[in-house]
Amino acid sequence: MSKGTIKKVAGPLVVAEGMRDANMFDVVHVSENSLIGEIIEIHGDEASIQVYEETAGLAPGAPVESTGAPMSVELGPGLIGSIYDGIQRPLDAIMEKTGSNLLQRGIQVPSLNRDKTWHFVPAVKTGARVVGGDILGTVQETHIVTEKIMAAPGTDGTVKEIAEGDFHVTDTVAVIAGDDGAEHAQTLMQKWPVRKGRPYKEKLSPEMPLVTGQRVIDTLFPISKGGVAAVPGPFGSGKTVVQHQLAKWADADIVVYIGCGERGNEMTDVLNEFPELKDPKTGFSLMERTVLIANTSDMPVAAREASIYTGITIAEYFRDMGYSVALMADSTSRWAEALREMSGRLEEMPGEEGYPAYLGSRLAQFYERAGRVKTLGSDDREGALSVIGAVSPAGGDISEPVTQATLRIVKVFWSLDAQLAHERHFPAINWLTSYSLYLDSLGSWFDKNVEKDWMKKRGQIMLILHDESELKEMVQLVGEDALSAQDRLKMEAARSIREDYLHQNAFHEIDTYSSLRKQYLLMDLILDYYDACSRALEKGASIGKLVSVPVREQIGRYKYIPEDQLDTEYEKIESELNAEIDQAIAQKEDF
Repeated sequence: MSKGTIKKVAGPLVVAEGMRDANMFDVVHVSENSLIGEIIEIHGDEASIQVYEETAGLAPGAPVESTGAPMSVELGPGLIGSIYDGIQRPLDAIMEKTGSNLLQRGIQVPSLNRDKTWHFVPAVKTGARVVGGDILGTVQETHIVTEKIMAAPGTDGTVKEIAEGDFHVTDTVAVIAGDDGAEHAQTLMQKWPVRKGRPYKEKLSPEMPLVTGQRVIDTLFPISKGGVAAVPGPFGSGKTVVQHQLAKWADADIVVYIGCGERGNEMTDVLNEFPELKDPKTGFSLMERTVLIANTSDMPVAAREASIYTGITIAEYFRDMGYSVALMADSTSRWAEALREMSGRLEEMPGEEGYPAYLGSRLAQFYERAGRVKTLGSDDREGALSVIGAVSPAGGDISEPVTQATLRIVKVFWSLDAQLAHERHFPAINWLTSYSLYLDSLGSWFDKNVEKDWMKKRGQIMLILHDESELKEMVQLVGEDALSAQDRLKMEAARSIREDYLHQNAFHEIDTYSSLRKQYLLMDLILDYYDACSRALEKGASIGKLVSVPVREQIGRYKYIPEDQLDTEYEKIESELNAEIDQAIAQKEDF
């Protein structure tokens, strides 16, 4: 271990001398209070350290000691349902130990509870041949999640000892006699450096959607399992609510939610809301498959930089078990601000808007850890890690560096629009500026697994919405009365799509989640109305009669119909639609 002394203190940056034997990214303990820090730059025997705790009161001459190990997280039973800070300190355990709601400096609490015992059930027998990544046994962590205890990467050999029983996370549950002749003791817990991605066999192509139950996302701009998406938007446009909806409803086994530099009251809402939420698949609390990382804006800025790496390493661990994991990072702009602050204190040459020149590569390193993979091990397990990052551009200007660097990396862009939010249209995702580059690879899945004309109907909806945007410019110049009957019908169909389909109430018990089947039927009803009216216009029906048929309200209310009544209500609306359109054709009255 290398020992040195403080030479300079600049906010969260501490420069220590006498650190010649230390390595880059080593974790260090600073001063008599043992503040946790990480070496981020070395010049000769001087090391620059970002300290993850408040540095008030530090002075030159105070001791600094390197642990000789990189910043790592503890991975094992006890992660699910936990609430950590940015460097994986359990906030509830700290509160118990200190009796205070405030983080105290130098407090040392293990990330995983050392006192709790877990019942381990072996999955292999003594004498079995195993390789790194193989499942040695299981622990029932919550009602929902079965934690799979895996052989550490690189431990290929024969199982010498393994036993069922109740163990602490640090107890040895198996011994593997390695091919190298060494014996490897396997505990319930692994440690892994946060800046190093966990290994896998093979990355697979994105061929399955991550179903979210949000119509504007699933229908228009879908994300694949193992995909990456960005949600940029100005203040008040609903980024956090979109993230919450995805955490609640996305088709993922495990959710990792990182509140990176967010306001304390927003994180409080998450912490209060998630335990109350019932998981729609199991009926248990959503916290029984969730890990929360709370790094609010008033916590030390350097810990923000570590928080997203902590979160994605935990997510990769569950991916390696064969689970589908969804990671929400809210927001990467606050993380980039922490990067900028540390870069400024290191006196590095600034890039655009003061951000460091390596902003793009750091973002890419984070997002590239997503993906659908074949995991390590002798069995054919598949795991997926999908990453959805919120971006908070200052003043809603998406031309700023963090948003632009993110858009160069991600394949899905959900553009939140302040004007839509002002009009109370939520989710406020702008259908004209958003995009998904997964459409080509996911289209065949939707056509095969939902309905064979899903992509065709999606194309019709997008065409109507694009035509509406052009017609709106004409309406502003000459008024709606100057439009042809066909164009007026198109404007009405677009209004139905916007108000009845794309608008979704996150706080309505039924409308908060829409199955793919329901999305298809509602899309079909709106397009059937449009097609039926187009045919009626050709037969001389009045546009005034067609836009005011009573069945339109029933189509609009279809999104509030429970899942078990979808087909009955669909047939009822279809028959009423045909009857009312036939009646409008029969009357042929001009208004």
